[in-house]
Amino acid sequence: MSLIKLHDLYFKPFISKEEIDHIVSYLVSEISKDIPKNEVPLFIGILNGSFLFAADFVRKYKGDCEISFVKLASYEGTKSTEVVNELIGLNEDLHNRTVIILEDIIDTGTTLHKIYDIFKNKQVKDLRIATLFFKPDVYKKELPINYIGKNIEDNFIVGYGLDYKGLGRNLPSIYQLSSKPN
Repeated sequence: MSLIKLHDLYFKPFISKEEIDHIVSYLVSEISKDIPKNEVPLFIGILNGSFLFAADFVRKYKGDCEISFVKLASYEGTKSTEVVNELIGLNEDLHNRTVIILEDIIDTGTTLHKIYDIFKNKQVKDLRIATLFFKPDVYKKELPINYIGKNIEDNFIVGYGLDYKGLGRNLPSIYQLSSKPN
């Protein structure tokens, strides 16, 4: 892995695809332990960023499950707008279901707060949150996060579904914002 340029910014290697695979496997293992036998959980990926994570997660999950997606957005460029727009909603009946949200990254908690708002009146049996990456230094909410893959510092990252102005989602590894090369 070497320095890459997306639009006007440079990014340096941060987390390898092998480490990501290990983190996803860890999350599958932890969540699997908590799902009661004979229960079919509904995994909900938050688009666009979590689509690779959600796909890899359900491929590794050994039990029966369902998957759906909701699209929320709170970023412009490299900054959180602190305003979340629900762009695509849910069509599934969530009544008395175990629902596990699959998030790519949780930083300030603004999107997480919107997720809790969306699901509070859905009469779910159990709502849990799993995030691939978590930025504890900037987290501003008191909402529970049940499963954390990896804590990271507050640096802007791209790759494995995460983007900068639409680019970088297809990178198999994670890169973080870097200064321009010499």
